[in-house]
Amino acid sequence: MLHLPLTFLQRPAAATTPRPWLLVLMHGVGSNEQDLFSLASQIPDRFHVVSLRAPFRMGPGAHAWFDFSIEPNGDRSINGEQEARSRALAAQAVAAAAEQLGIPPERVVVGGFSQGGIMALSLLLTRPELMHAALVWHSRLLQQVLPHAAPADALRGKRLWLSHGTHDNVIPLAHAQAIAHHMAPLPVAVEYHEFPSAHEIRPSELAATVAWLESLSTTAPAAF
Repeated sequence: MLHLPLTFLQRPAAATTPRPWLLVLMHGVGSNEQDLFSLASQIPDRFHVVSLRAPFRMGPGAHAWFDFSIEPNGDRSINGEQEARSRALAAQAVAAAAEQLGIPPERVVVGGFSQGGIMALSLLLTRPELMHAALVWHSRLLQQVLPHAAPADALRGKRLWLSHGTHDNVIPLAHAQAIAHHMAPLPVAVEYHEFPSAHEIRPSELAATVAWLESLSTTAPAAF
Protein backbone atom coordinates (compact mmCIF):
# COMPACT_ATOMS: atom_id res chain seq x y z
CA MET A 1 0.00 0.00 0.00
CA LEU A 2 1.48 3.32 -1.07
CA HIS A 3 1.24 6.34 1.21
CA LEU A 4 1.84 9.59 -0.66
CA PRO A 5 1.27 13.28 0.17
CA LEU A 6 -1.06 13.66 -2.82
CA THR A 7 -4.18 11.76 -3.92
CA PHE A 8 -3.26 9.24 -6.64
CA LEU A 9 -4.20 6.23 -8.73
CA GLN A 10 -1.78 3.40 -9.43
CA ARG A 11 -1.26 0.43 -11.70
CA PRO A 12 1.42 -1.95 -10.43
CA ALA A 13 4.10 -3.34 -12.69
CA ALA A 14 3.69 -6.93 -13.82
CA ALA A 15 4.44 -9.29 -10.93
CA THR A 16 7.04 -11.09 -13.04
CA THR A 17 9.10 -7.93 -13.65
CA PRO A 18 12.49 -8.51 -12.00
CA ARG A 19 13.50 -4.84 -11.81
CA PRO A 20 10.43 -2.65 -12.25
CA TRP A 21 10.47 1.01 -13.23
CA LEU A 22 8.31 3.80 -11.84
CA LEU A 23 6.39 6.29 -14.00
CA VAL A 24 4.80 9.21 -12.10
CA LEU A 25 2.30 11.24 -14.16
CA MET A 26 0.83 14.71 -13.56
CA HIS A 27 -2.29 16.04 -15.29
CA GLY A 28 -3.03 19.42 -16.82
CA VAL A 29 -4.92 22.32 -15.26
CA GLY A 30 -8.64 21.71 -14.66
CA SER A 31 -8.29 17.94 -14.74
CA ASN A 32 -7.52 15.22 -12.20
CA GLU A 33 -5.64 11.97 -11.63
CA GLN A 34 -8.10 9.98 -13.79
CA ASP A 35 -6.96 11.80 -16.94
CA LEU A 36 -3.48 10.44 -17.62
CA PHE A 37 -4.26 7.26 -15.69
CA SER A 38 -6.47 6.38 -18.67
CA LEU A 39 -3.21 5.81 -20.59
CA ALA A 40 -1.88 3.27 -18.08
CA SER A 41 -3.07 0.25 -20.05
CA GLN A 42 -0.77 1.29 -22.89
CA ILE A 43 2.30 1.86 -20.70
CA PRO A 44 4.80 -1.05 -20.73
CA ASP A 45 4.06 -3.44 -17.88
CA ARG A 46 7.57 -3.13 -16.47
CA PHE A 47 6.44 0.29 -15.19
CA HIS A 48 4.56 0.85 -11.95
CA VAL A 49 2.34 3.77 -12.99
CA VAL A 50 1.29 6.42 -10.45
CA SER A 51 -1.01 9.28 -11.51
CA LEU A 52 -1.09 12.22 -9.08
CA ARG A 53 -3.86 14.71 -8.36
CA ALA A 54 -2.78 18.37 -8.17
CA PRO A 55 -3.35 19.88 -4.71
CA PHE A 56 -5.38 22.98 -5.58
CA ARG A 57 -9.09 22.47 -6.22
CA MET A 58 -10.74 24.61 -8.91
CA GLY A 59 -14.13 22.90 -8.88
CA PRO A 60 -15.72 19.44 -8.92
CA GLY A 61 -13.14 17.05 -10.39
CA ALA A 62 -10.96 19.98 -11.48
CA HIS A 63 -7.57 20.62 -9.94
CA ALA A 64 -4.47 22.72 -10.68
CA TRP A 65 -0.82 22.72 -9.71
CA PHE A 66 -0.95 26.52 -9.53
CA ASP A 67 -3.20 29.40 -10.52
CA PHE A 68 -2.18 31.66 -13.39
CA SER A 69 -3.50 34.65 -15.27
CA ILE A 70 -2.89 35.86 -18.81
CA GLU A 71 -1.94 39.52 -19.19
CA PRO A 72 -3.31 41.70 -22.03
CA ASN A 73 0.00 41.32 -23.88
CA GLY A 74 -0.25 37.53 -23.70
CA ASP A 75 2.26 37.04 -20.90
CA ARG A 76 1.34 34.66 -18.11
CA SER A 77 1.77 35.37 -14.44
CA ILE A 78 1.61 32.54 -11.95
CA ASN A 79 0.94 32.09 -8.27
CA GLY A 80 4.54 31.45 -7.25
CA GLU A 81 3.68 30.22 -3.76
CA GLN A 82 1.32 27.60 -5.16
CA GLU A 83 3.89 26.49 -7.75
CA ALA A 84 6.59 26.10 -5.10
CA ARG A 85 4.19 24.19 -2.83
CA SER A 86 3.13 21.86 -5.64
CA ARG A 87 6.71 21.28 -6.75
CA ALA A 88 7.68 20.32 -3.19
CA LEU A 89 4.67 17.98 -2.84
CA ALA A 90 5.34 16.36 -6.22
CA ALA A 91 8.99 15.82 -5.29
CA GLN A 92 7.92 14.24 -2.00
CA ALA A 93 5.44 12.01 -3.81
CA VAL A 94 8.03 10.81 -6.33
CA ALA A 95 10.60 10.12 -3.62
CA ALA A 96 8.07 8.38 -1.37
CA ALA A 97 6.69 6.18 -4.15
CA ALA A 98 10.19 5.14 -5.25
CA GLU A 99 11.26 4.39 -1.67
CA GLN A 100 8.12 2.43 -0.77
CA LEU A 101 8.28 0.41 -3.98
CA GLY A 102 12.02 -0.18 -3.66
CA ILE A 103 12.75 1.39 -7.05
CA PRO A 104 16.01 3.39 -7.34
CA PRO A 105 16.06 6.84 -9.00
CA GLU A 106 17.87 5.26 -11.97
CA ARG A 107 14.57 3.59 -12.88
CA VAL A 108 12.21 6.52 -12.22
CA VAL A 109 10.50 8.61 -14.92
CA VAL A 110 8.44 11.71 -14.08
CA GLY A 111 6.03 12.99 -16.71
CA GLY A 112 3.10 15.24 -17.37
CA PHE A 113 0.81 16.99 -19.83
CA SER A 114 0.44 20.77 -20.11
CA GLN A 115 0.67 22.20 -16.55
CA GLY A 116 1.67 18.74 -15.34
CA GLY A 117 4.44 18.79 -17.94
CA ILE A 118 5.61 22.09 -16.49
CA MET A 119 5.89 20.36 -13.14
CA ALA A 120 7.77 17.38 -14.59
CA LEU A 121 10.26 19.63 -16.39
CA SER A 122 10.69 21.77 -13.27
CA LEU A 123 11.42 18.66 -11.20
CA LEU A 124 14.00 17.45 -13.72
CA LEU A 125 15.78 20.81 -13.59
CA THR A 126 15.59 21.32 -9.81
CA ARG A 127 15.59 17.76 -8.39
CA PRO A 128 17.37 15.59 -10.99
CA GLU A 129 18.55 13.21 -8.28
CA LEU A 130 14.98 11.88 -8.02
CA MET A 131 14.83 10.47 -11.54
CA HIS A 132 16.49 9.05 -14.63
CA ALA A 133 14.21 10.78 -17.13
CA ALA A 134 11.36 13.21 -17.61
CA LEU A 135 8.47 13.10 -20.05
CA VAL A 136 6.98 16.44 -21.12
CA TRP A 137 3.90 16.66 -23.37
CA HIS A 138 2.60 20.00 -24.73
CA SER A 139 4.15 22.18 -22.08
CA ARG A 140 6.45 25.11 -21.36
CA LEU A 141 9.41 26.15 -19.23
CA LEU A 142 8.76 28.25 -16.14
CA GLN A 143 11.31 31.05 -15.95
CA GLN A 144 10.50 31.37 -12.24
CA VAL A 145 12.01 27.92 -11.63
CA LEU A 146 15.38 28.57 -13.25
CA PRO A 147 16.93 30.30 -10.19
CA HIS A 148 16.33 27.01 -8.32
CA ALA A 149 17.89 24.79 -11.02
CA ALA A 150 20.51 22.24 -10.04
CA PRO A 151 24.06 22.60 -11.42
CA ALA A 152 24.32 21.40 -15.01
CA ASP A 153 26.58 18.54 -13.98
CA ALA A 154 23.77 17.10 -11.84
CA LEU A 155 21.83 16.52 -15.08
CA ARG A 156 24.53 14.36 -16.66
CA GLY A 157 23.08 11.15 -18.04
CA LYS A 158 19.45 12.27 -17.65
CA ARG A 159 16.97 11.90 -20.50
CA LEU A 160 14.02 13.99 -21.65
CA TRP A 161 11.09 13.22 -23.94
CA LEU A 162 9.66 16.46 -25.31
CA SER A 163 6.71 16.52 -27.71
CA HIS A 164 4.18 19.09 -28.82
CA GLY A 165 1.41 19.70 -31.34
CA THR A 166 2.06 21.96 -34.30
CA HIS A 167 -1.53 23.25 -33.99
CA ASP A 168 -1.59 23.61 -30.21
CA ASN A 169 -3.68 26.72 -29.52
CA VAL A 170 -3.35 26.51 -25.72
CA ILE A 171 0.44 26.39 -25.39
CA PRO A 172 1.95 27.43 -28.74
CA LEU A 173 4.63 25.27 -30.36
CA ALA A 174 7.23 28.00 -29.75
CA HIS A 175 7.22 27.03 -26.06
CA ALA A 176 8.37 23.48 -26.83
CA GLN A 177 11.07 24.87 -29.10
CA ALA A 178 12.15 27.17 -26.26
CA ILE A 179 12.47 24.16 -23.94
CA ALA A 180 14.63 22.37 -26.53
CA HIS A 181 16.77 25.50 -26.90
CA HIS A 182 17.21 25.77 -23.12
CA MET A 183 18.17 22.09 -22.80
CA ALA A 184 20.63 22.09 -25.73
CA PRO A 185 23.76 23.11 -23.75
CA LEU A 186 22.90 20.79 -20.83
CA PRO A 187 24.17 17.19 -20.56
CA VAL A 188 20.68 15.74 -21.11
CA ALA A 189 19.73 13.40 -23.96
CA VAL A 190 16.66 15.12 -25.43
CA GLU A 191 14.20 13.34 -27.73
CA TYR A 192 12.16 16.10 -29.39
CA HIS A 193 9.13 15.53 -31.63
CA GLU A 194 6.39 17.64 -33.19
CA PHE A 195 3.03 16.14 -34.12
CA PRO A 196 0.23 17.52 -36.36
CA SER A 197 -2.15 17.91 -33.43
CA ALA A 198 -3.75 20.45 -31.11
CA HIS A 199 -3.56 20.46 -27.29
CA GLU A 200 -4.01 16.70 -27.00
CA ILE A 201 -2.14 13.41 -27.03
CA ARG A 202 -3.10 11.58 -30.20
CA PRO A 203 -2.39 7.86 -30.71
CA SER A 204 0.70 8.50 -32.85
CA GLU A 205 2.24 10.70 -30.17
CA LEU A 206 1.44 8.20 -27.43
CA ALA A 207 2.88 5.33 -29.49
CA ALA A 208 6.13 7.24 -30.03
CA THR A 209 6.29 8.09 -26.33
CA VAL A 210 5.74 4.47 -25.34
CA ALA A 211 8.52 3.38 -27.72
CA TRP A 212 10.82 5.86 -25.96
CA LEU A 213 9.81 4.49 -22.56
CA GLU A 214 10.56 0.99 -23.82
CA SER A 215 14.00 2.15 -24.96
CA LEU A 216 14.94 3.51 -21.53
CA SER A 217 15.42 0.11 -19.97
CA THR A 218 17.59 -1.10 -22.84
CA THR A 219 19.84 1.96 -22.95
CA ALA A 220 20.01 2.80 -19.24
CA PRO A 221 23.42 2.60 -17.51
CA ALA A 222 24.49 -0.89 -16.57
CA ALA A 223 25.77 0.24 -13.20
CA PHE A 224 22.58 -0.53 -11.29
